[in-house]
Amino acid sequence: MFASVDHKAELGDGITRVDLAELIALRARAGKPHAGATRLQQSDAGGHMSALRGRGMDYAESRVYQPGDDARNIDWRRTARSGKWHTKLFQVERERSLLLLLDTHATMRFGTRTRYKSVAAARAAAWLTWTCVRGGDKVGALAFGAMRAGIAAHSGARGALAVLGALARWDQQARTIAEDVHEPLSAALKRAQRTAMPGHQAWLLTDGWCADAATSSALARLARSIDLRVALVVDPLERVVAPAGDYVFETATGKHHADLADAAARARLRDGLASGWRGLAAACDETSVPWVILATTDAPDIALAPLWRRRMRGRP
Repeated sequence: MFASVDHKAELGDGITRVDLAELIALRARAGKPHAGATRLQQSDAGGHMSALRGRGMDYAESRVYQPGDDARNIDWRRTARSGKWHTKLFQVERERSLLLLLDTHATMRFGTRTRYKSVAAARAAAWLTWTCVRGGDKVGALAFGAMRAGIAAHSGARGALAVLGALARWDQQARTIAEDVHEPLSAALKRAQRTAMPGHQAWLLTDGWCADAATSSALARLARSIDLRVALVVDPLERVVAPAGDYVFETATGKHHADLADAAARARLRDGLASGWRGLAAACDETSVPWVILATTDAPDIALAPLWRRRMRGRP
């Protein structure tokens, strides 16, 4: 049975405003859970360790080899260091938790193809939410930028709907906040570190414009304790040189015209618009944090699948 949702947050066109109904419909595109995933409640998980590795098992520790231990689980490194045979012990996999970090800065409310970046980010967050709860995990969310709010992690359809309702509500409320409200990404990552538990996973959905001088060190600190992934939300105009023409841009201050007949001017525009996501991509590369491009024209399951599959295999 579904939880109640905030119907005031449902009003959206799915193009410039987040549409809650569309986020709910993405449940049909949720990825399949790990084929061998086994989930237990936290009160039951981790109480039993075994030298026989089964599906849905996590490494716990190593001990001296005993007769009857599975030879396939010999800890070769520990054996080489100690000079004594050691075997790995495993425990039942604990319920995992996913934290979504959503950028709500005014720069996200931009788009020239298909939808705004803010809408693309919400759609991606919804797909991650449904895919995660389908695998039996919990999902929570943290908004930063124009909106600074959070929702605790919960599992199941009720937990998913609570997150989706927050995504739509934050999008709606962010429009009422002054466009110059800014939160450095490093500050948002510090807030996330206080929320996320070691061993859990987090997805950062942003266009990169909020990155600051302390972002690299903040990324590195957070990635040391959790499995961090980054989805760089970009508009096609931020990746390729626009065709020649007279362009009309509409912002909060009105409509603006830009004559882009000159090729050099178009290239400068592209480079200027791309500096946000390129800067954060460089910071991710520097700190070995996996990242992926999420274009406003992309389906979230296609764009995020490469990094999500790595997560489902249990690899960083």
